[in-house]
Amino acid sequence: MDREWGSKPGSGGAASAQNEAIDRRERLRRLALETIDLAKDPYFMRNHLGSYECKLCLTLHNNEGNYLAHTQGKRHQTNLAKRAAREAKDAPAQPQPHKRKVAPMRKSVKIGRPGYRVTKQFDAETKQRSLLFQIEYPEIEDLAKPRHRFMSSYEQRVESFDRRYQYLLFAAEPYEIISFKVPSTEIDKSTPKFFSHWDPDLKTYMLQLYFKTKPTEANKPPGAAAAPVANGTAAPGAPPPRPLPPPPQAPPPPPPPQVPPPAPTANPPRGPPSAPLGMLQPPPPPTANGPPRPMPPPVPPPMGGSTMANFTPRPPVQGFPGQLPGQALRPPPPPPPPSMGQ
Repeated sequence: MDREWGSKPGSGGAASAQNEAIDRRERLRRLALETIDLAKDPYFMRNHLGSYECKLCLTLHNNEGNYLAHTQGKRHQTNLAKRAAREAKDAPAQPQPHKRKVAPMRKSVKIGRPGYRVTKQFDAETKQRSLLFQIEYPEIEDLAKPRHRFMSSYEQRVESFDRRYQYLLFAAEPYEIISFKVPSTEIDKSTPKFFSHWDPDLKTYMLQLYFKTKPTEANKPPGAAAAPVANGTAAPGAPPPRPLPPPPQAPPPPPPPQVPPPAPTANPPRGPPSAPLGMLQPPPPPTANGPPRPMPPPVPPPMGGSTMANFTPRPPVQGFPGQLPGQALRPPPPPPPPSMGQ
């Protein structure tokens, strides 16, 4: 028979409040296991019995899931709020650092660069060079006024650093910022020479500046010509370069040391004795082959037609080596007697 109330047999029936609470805690436990790291929980502790404790609420739990379900409950959340309020009350008041309020940057659409005109001037009385800038802002915003600023070469990131130059910037909304590269000479900011003026009717901003002169340039006579610049390139308004100093000269060499004369001695050394006048030099020592041989006399020409005409005189007999002249020749030794036993 059909029932008009309750659930059909086998359909499971409607869940009671107790079953719904159990299911909710199980879902919270699984969610907490995925998102919460128990190693970083200061109130989670495991005791010697193998169960888990909550040091904040002083409760015991059989497993980690039961503890995580407890952390999501009303009791644990209430104790956390009480602990935070007590710590905030007991903590001393710390001085807060002063934060400077910075106006937010306004982002506007740039419409391009303004027109400009630069005039170079020279004052003959003070020998100063000057520049006059005229910047036109026809589309400038209402109640806005252009601004200018000097920038060092080391502040910009567009070109390489060069200490000889600096940059003069002009800015006005909604135009782009423009800059001019001028010499890095000290600027004379006295009142009559350095001034800026904004004409709201003509929409033109004017700025005039004078460069200070160096003492050597101010004292130069008016008719003196400027020194030539290498390659013919010089910065506009820059003073001429100084002449190079003469090269250093080497010091003169020191004088030679004075050697004192030797002291006189009692017996000065004697030299070899010289031969007296009128005395002949001693003969040279004899050589190994005896004295030099005399040249034979010339042969006289033949006289008449006798038989002695073809006679040639015999040259003198030469002696043995080591024989003195005029010594008689020795006869050769007799031959040995023949042997009698043969």
